Amino acid sequence: MLKLSLRGSRHAGRLLAIGAAATMVVCGASDALAAGARGGMQCDSRMTQRAFGRDDLVTVLLIREFKKGDALILSGTPTANTPTAQNDICLVKLVVGPGNPGPAGAPSTSPGIGIEAWLPTPENWNKRVHNLGGGGWQGGSHTSTTAIANTATAAVAGVEGAVSSQTDTGHSIGNGSFAMNPDGTINQALWNDFSDRSLHEQAERSKALAKAYYGEPPRYSYWEGGSTGGRQGLKLIQAHPRDYDGLIANYPAINWSKFITAELYPQIVYQRDLGGVPLTSAQQSSMGNAAIAVCGNVGGQNLGYILDPTTCTYDPRKDPNVLCSGVAGIGVTGTNATTACVNLAQATAMNKIWYGQTDDGSAPDPTVDNGFALEPTGLQRWYGLSRGTNPSGLAGNSPFPIATDQVALELQNPRIATPSFINATSNGMNEWMSLSYLQLSSAFYTGIALQPEFANINTDDPNLSMFERVGGKAITWHGLNDTLIPFPGTINYYNKVIHQMGGSLPRVQNFWKLYLVSGAGHGTANGTSNPNANPPAVAAGQLYALLTAWVENGVAPGRIDLQTPAGMPAKSRPICVYPQKARYVSGDPNVSASWTCS
Repeated sequence: MLKLSLRGSRHAGRLLAIGAAATMVVCGASDALAAGARGGMQCDSRMTQRAFGRDDLVTVLLIREFKKGDALILSGTPTANTPTAQNDICLVKLVVGPGNPGPAGAPSTSPGIGIEAWLPTPENWNKRVHNLGGGGWQGGSHTSTTAIANTATAAVAGVEGAVSSQTDTGHSIGNGSFAMNPDGTINQALWNDFSDRSLHEQAERSKALAKAYYGEPPRYSYWEGGSTGGRQGLKLIQAHPRDYDGLIANYPAINWSKFITAELYPQIVYQRDLGGVPLTSAQQSSMGNAAIAVCGNVGGQNLGYILDPTTCTYDPRKDPNVLCSGVAGIGVTGTNATTACVNLAQATAMNKIWYGQTDDGSAPDPTVDNGFALEPTGLQRWYGLSRGTNPSGLAGNSPFPIATDQVALELQNPRIATPSFINATSNGMNEWMSLSYLQLSSAFYTGIALQPEFANINTDDPNLSMFERVGGKAITWHGLNDTLIPFPGTINYYNKVIHQMGGSLPRVQNFWKLYLVSGAGHGTANGTSNPNANPPAVAAGQLYALLTAWVENGVAPGRIDLQTPAGMPAKSRPICVYPQKARYVSGDPNVSASWTCS
């Protein structure tokens, strides 16, 4: 087990105080759970004592056994919507210090990394650890003794039979306030916990619990996550390649400071170009669906989504059907008399949002450059949302709060953020509204320069040779209509890995498979502006089954046939191992057999 020393006596005193309170919780729990698990250690403090011994960094907060059918609740009265245990399972909550000292109640003050772990009974254990990632800034009630943070991990333990855990990444706040010290400076300790250390601690501690509870280590260990969880998976591959045998890192939040700074760009376009008035959802849908109508045709049918947005050059400035009646566009005059029509400035704003952040708010004609170069060039800082995507997450009536938090942290000015950002120097005051294009570009470059202070949150190290050497395997999918994280960022990183590893695509594909999913959003089946698109989608557990077969039986995944979600009209289509694409051959384009990968 990993042993770490405390960083100074002030941390030691803080953890001893927490530990004393936690011991009372644990002793009470162990007295009440004398029956425990059968065939191994019981679900009580003896298990955690065996797992962690005299490790001063670990404080066990709670141990609780749930029988099959029990409400998954620690306090209060369950409701009809309260999840129940799918089998007998054991819950362990712990905190791993040293955390970060500071004033009581300050967002930057933390006792350490909270971890919530669930263990099936010995007779139900499948010899695996299957840990889960988080989302956004993460945080949560992982250190609470009265609330359960994530019942998804309980389901993994109860249904699948694997040990499962999740971490709060070192804070409970849930927004970016934790990453700034009370004096407005960068909180490097918690940035490190959030970016990196929490992930390794989660792996180490969950494995230690498994060995203590079952008397043997797990045979296989897996990670699964999307968005922030996808970034976490790739950070583990880069920095801790021995922690897991296989990882699923979907729609990953890599290039963190780059794409999140660029997430604020649509709102800056509104402020600088449209007088602060956002496009309405009807206007967004009108232009997005017009793009789908032009670029979504395959085999004589319109799919309802765009198969490959990188080939679409639709320009609403040249479309009379979306421009308001009488409005002069580029070579056309508008004919749309509905409230969904747009003027030339609004059509231009949509083009800018599709193109992505630039230094000066410009966007080229999409027939010349539609924003999908392998590496951003010229004035383009980062990629935008693909045409036909529902842009409401970033281009709605208010900014995406993670973006305003990130820019506030880059410029070390909490006032830039929304009022949910809390700091002793000032709370958020929406000063993002006054940022110029050049100032947002300055924040973009500052975020890159601050990577050492941000614990390399961009997670873009392309050297995966150690992961390759230890025999690890990974699978990633990313939706081509991701509403929050533009998919070209993942392609950009994947190609950098290929270049770093001698330019050998087969070498990289031997341990990491990337799939691009048309029509899919940010972990959702449909990320398009067309609510009736109904694209075939990755099913729950589909990639995990492929990953375990790859790791445990050597069966590498190739072409994957997707189906539409249950209850929707049946469609199917393959997704192909990047850089291959699904190519229509003949027949019904909504049937997988009509496609090939090439």
